[in-house]
Amino acid sequence: MDYMFGGVNRIIKTIVVADFFYNSAFASFGPVFAIFITGQITGGSAKVAGFAASIYWIVKSLFQLPIARFLDKTDGERDDFWALFLGYFLSGLVPLAYIFASKPVHLYVIHGFYGFIMAWAVPAWYSIFTRHVDKWRISFEWSLDSVFSVGLAAATATALGGYIADRFGFNILFLLASVVSIFSSLLLLGLFNHLAPKKQHQPRVLPERHRTHKY
Repeated sequence: MDYMFGGVNRIIKTIVVADFFYNSAFASFGPVFAIFITGQITGGSAKVAGFAASIYWIVKSLFQLPIARFLDKTDGERDDFWALFLGYFLSGLVPLAYIFASKPVHLYVIHGFYGFIMAWAVPAWYSIFTRHVDKWRISFEWSLDSVFSVGLAAATATALGGYIADRFGFNILFLLASVVSIFSSLLLLGLFNHLAPKKQHQPRVLPERHRTHKY
């Protein structure tokens, strides 16, 4: 672990660890989600699974750029923090909602909701990670999130999730995924005091050597 996290600053380390649990939660049922749809959703089919995924991406794509512009216009990082925290926390309700879904329209609504909240979380994540990545370890720290928080999380969770679904059923799997996802959002609370609050606006004074002079 020291090879991966040695010398990594606290903010990046917190995000990477939180991402590991968050990605594990959703990776746990990703490969078997179509089986859930065809087996437990009335009228469920491969077409329904495709439409549900499409709705997520359409909603997320429609809202993400306007939300990113809004976040960029707000001073400080507290807005980014809340967008990220609430995005992770509320998305933890998505697996829980699957337990109560019985019709394709239920999936469509859930995925629309999921797309909207991730449209807030994703640009906030990019913003915080980009600002705080150690400038002399940019490639390593981006790769750390890719390898540890995505690769290792998916490799572990997909196998475990398939086993849980087969042995205990989808409801238990979704419940566990919801708990792990919400837990990941609580880890992000450790970021709050380390992020910059709203800045005080002050008149901008150029250094003497950069001022323009009229001759």
